[in-house]
Amino acid sequence: MEIKILGTGCPKCKALEKVTRDVVAENGIDANVTKVEDIMDIMKFGVMTTPALVVDGVVVMKGHVPSKEEVRQLLSV
Repeated sequence: MEIKILGTGCPKCKALEKVTRDVVAENGIDANVTKVEDIMDIMKFGVMTTPALVVDGVVVMKGHVPSKEEVRQLLSV
């Protein structure tokens, strides 16, 4: 699984990265988690509101910091 955290480095972006990495670690999910901070790369995903979560090339969440349970559900698909 390829997971990307889209965000320029704001507190919400950092919170999304932490929650995502925690969920991956706690649930033993085999995933490569990367942070994308370059605004041009973020715009390639059509995202205008950060933070955003991309799973295997698909934007699955944007604009808020989800709970661990929300992230767990998004990654179980």
